[in-house]
Amino acid sequence: MKPIHCLMLCLLVYGLTLTSCNSYKKTLYFQDLKYSNGTPEAINNYKPLTIQPADILNISISSLNPKAYNDSIGRVVGYSVDVDGNIKLPLVGKVKVSQQTTSQVEDLIQNKLQPFLKNAEVIVHMKNFSISVLGDVGRPNVYQVVGDRITMTEAIALAGDLNVTAQTKNVLLVREVDGKREYIPFDLTSAKLFNSPYFYLKHNDMI
Repeated sequence: MKPIHCLMLCLLVYGLTLTSCNSYKKTLYFQDLKYSNGTPEAINNYKPLTIQPADILNISISSLNPKAYNDSIGRVVGYSVDVDGNIKLPLVGKVKVSQQTTSQVEDLIQNKLQPFLKNAEVIVHMKNFSISVLGDVGRPNVYQVVGDRITMTEAIALAGDLNVTAQTKNVLLVREVDGKREYIPFDLTSAKLFNSPYFYLKHNDMI
């Protein structure tokens, strides 16, 4: 091989290696994370999701005397939360559920059903809990969340992770709260994300 060709080949390989290293460093998460040698770290920024007007709740009720609660017993039924924060259930009528967690609503409904159903068991889930992940990810889309809890990193993983061309230090969370829109920037290369009050996502959040 001629010296000039050998030099060009070496420069090409060096350039590709340098580009690859830079791309890897750009997409490496939590670069400042300090390992605790097995010592657990307390989670202080998680707040359970609370129910809001216009939410839809999947409610399943089981009992030892199912005939007392018509054909809905044992089935999952969707209930819309009205503008006043109520749902309307057979036998008990309106139930105030807004600003409460799903576990709190389970206990509330169970107590209200005691006069009518023997040993009623109530399970409540959010039906319309969804988040959007857009931009330079593998599968940008609107995603339905199973359960009542999802983190920012879980949402990004759900969307196929960031592409190598993504701006890892410039990720934006858009959240609507009480008629106002918040724009919160994030740096995914920093472990500070874990302690952010926005690490746990809410319904209709957009990344």
